[in-house]
Amino acid sequence: MTIPVVGEEERLNVSSISCGKLAWIYIEKPTLREVEYLAQHFNFHVLNLDDVLSRVQRPKIDEYGDHLFIVLHFPVFNKENRVTTPSEVDIFIGENYIVTIHKSGDLKPLSKFFEECRLDEGIRNTYMCRSSGYLFYHILDRLVNYCFPILDKIVDNVEKVEDLIFARAVPETVREISLVRRDLISFRRVIHPQIGVVEALEREEYTFFKEDQDIYFGDIADHIRKIWDGLEDCKEVVDGLVDTSNWLTSHRIQEIMRVLTIVMAIMAPGTLLASIYGMNIPLPGGVDQGSMWPLAAILTIMLGIAVGMLWFFRRRHWL
Repeated sequence: MTIPVVGEEERLNVSSISCGKLAWIYIEKPTLREVEYLAQHFNFHVLNLDDVLSRVQRPKIDEYGDHLFIVLHFPVFNKENRVTTPSEVDIFIGENYIVTIHKSGDLKPLSKFFEECRLDEGIRNTYMCRSSGYLFYHILDRLVNYCFPILDKIVDNVEKVEDLIFARAVPETVREISLVRRDLISFRRVIHPQIGVVEALEREEYTFFKEDQDIYFGDIADHIRKIWDGLEDCKEVVDGLVDTSNWLTSHRIQEIMRVLTIVMAIMAPGTLLASIYGMNIPLPGGVDQGSMWPLAAILTIMLGIAVGMLWFFRRRHWL
């Protein structure tokens, strides 16, 4: 197998850097031409190369005699839609090479780290002159650390919603809770499958890594678990906020229904008297008598009943 050198891939969407025997091949937004380039220079399985072009792959590790094929997802926050979306990274790693394939090009830590190694010889010597496993660890470390600011943003949004619940109108609160909950669910969907992959890296032994996997990848696994624990805490808080919001909404509805019931109770006696004297039959004090005194008396009685009911309701602390 021939490790490609810098400059050989200039016409393709491929960049590479090398330090000693180790080469880092960086591909962003791959097409069929980049996959053919990999097939020519590496002994990768055709199904893995197909996975590189497929739209969505679940996180996994495929182990071969001299290399690994790893699929990972990392969260990227979409400011316009206010939701976290997954960004896929495909990685081939052997004894003297790492190939990273980023499909969407929106993972800044990965591209920034590659540029740092390409432009700064000191950084390149620090991270690339030991082994492919050491470089792979630092790539993962940068990508996992990138998750923490997104998690902190979700925590801040949860705290803002917590303040909104007791201060704003119900429709606005429900919308904010829905947005935070959707973002939290998307983030959890991205992180959860990574736990098994990283734990496998920590647990299994790959001779071409030439590093203490349980130490280096154990550190990555701890970070992933910490992120997951943070998401679990946020989920519990959001579920509690949803229950609180539902309770407050129910309480407000009950208050409105209580006031409307009191209003209807106050109006009921007057409505009863008005309906009696609205009948088309002669009644004492009716319109057939031609006097306003009976009407005044009826209105006075209605008002007295309403005042009496208000006094009674206040005495019973219903108002």
